[in-house]
Amino acid sequence: MRYTDIAIIGGGLAGSTAAAMLGRAGISTVLIDPHETYPADFRVEKLSGHGQVERFSRTGIADSVLRRATFAGENWIARFGHLLDKAPSRQFNILYDSLVNAIRDEIPGNVERIWAKAVSVEASPERQRITLANDATVSARLVVLANGLNVGLRHQLGIARKIVSACHSISIGFDIVPAGRTSFDFPALTYFSERPSDRIPYITLFPIGTRMRANLFVYRGFDDPWLRELRRAPAATLDAALPRLKRITGPFDIAGEMKIRPVDLYVNDASHQPGLVLVGDAFSTSCPVAGTGCDKVFTDVERLCNVYIPRWLASDGMDANKIAAFYGDPVKLACDSWSAAKAFDFRSVSIATSPYWTAQRWARFFAWSTQGLLRRLGGVFHLEPNFLGHSSSSSRSSSSSSLSSSA
Repeated sequence: MRYTDIAIIGGGLAGSTAAAMLGRAGISTVLIDPHETYPADFRVEKLSGHGQVERFSRTGIADSVLRRATFAGENWIARFGHLLDKAPSRQFNILYDSLVNAIRDEIPGNVERIWAKAVSVEASPERQRITLANDATVSARLVVLANGLNVGLRHQLGIARKIVSACHSISIGFDIVPAGRTSFDFPALTYFSERPSDRIPYITLFPIGTRMRANLFVYRGFDDPWLRELRRAPAATLDAALPRLKRITGPFDIAGEMKIRPVDLYVNDASHQPGLVLVGDAFSTSCPVAGTGCDKVFTDVERLCNVYIPRWLASDGMDANKIAAFYGDPVKLACDSWSAAKAFDFRSVSIATSPYWTAQRWARFFAWSTQGLLRRLGGVFHLEPNFLGHSSSSSRSSSSSSLSSSA
């Protein structure tokens, strides 16, 4: 049996970031994950916006990790086939597995890594016992459950899940290549839907290395015939849904495999559990359309590792009352509330047809147009609405003392 203060189950974005932070703080930590190298996974593909990057910076590892990303300093905004603005941006584009593996490289050597699956956890107010698939065991004062969408340990521990919105949105990822030329004119592009009936909030195009990556978001059921048609004839289906997109992009072809990921919004209730704390998607999910997933992850991990774990380790025991302080943290609560509200607001402003939401769509269209005009005229006003799938200045106000977006 191995003994440690902190055992982290799950080596994705949340778990690997926590391991890097705790290792740098000199806290005895073990990271448990089945994969020595994190495998390809269609999730986060960029970090964007000042707030999100700032929240990542609070972990202490952002500078080294972001050097591996492709930076885009300008993002074109378009709708109805019209270019509205060439907005300055702070986008760091990187595939999820590359991001996680870059973070793992920042985990110091004093953190033990165990490449095995955790099959059971026995929690108590004193020490926790983890059994691995290879029959080894780990004893820890605290278990950080960061295993994302996996349900096995949640069921075994009796943690209840509340579904807030089933198949709230679907994310679709693919590469595009310019047709008849060597490159696109835009550095990065966000193109908003032309009709609410298409149930598309926007498509975002951004470079990763030499590739141009596309993330398309839709509000449909996973069994919707439209998705089957998209798989069968992706170019024709996309052209029909966004017929004026190529006025901005120019002709392009869809290359390689198309990844499709539905997202349920849920919250797991582990408030009664001693010795165990949930972070990231293991606690609750976010909508990739709103782009708040990394905000939630970095908030959870920063508050847990910088504030609560040092405080908890300073006294005996690890009862449920201690753990409850993390779930009740005002910065975490503000971020979770903001993320949930943005998920539903974005859905409504994209597909609802009431007079209010129709007016909201047009207000955003005119705001982008006005800001683009002012920028071309050398104006200094900033009218950017809190509408894109990343953190904007207004979305940071509720959680400014920590935090960052999943897809």
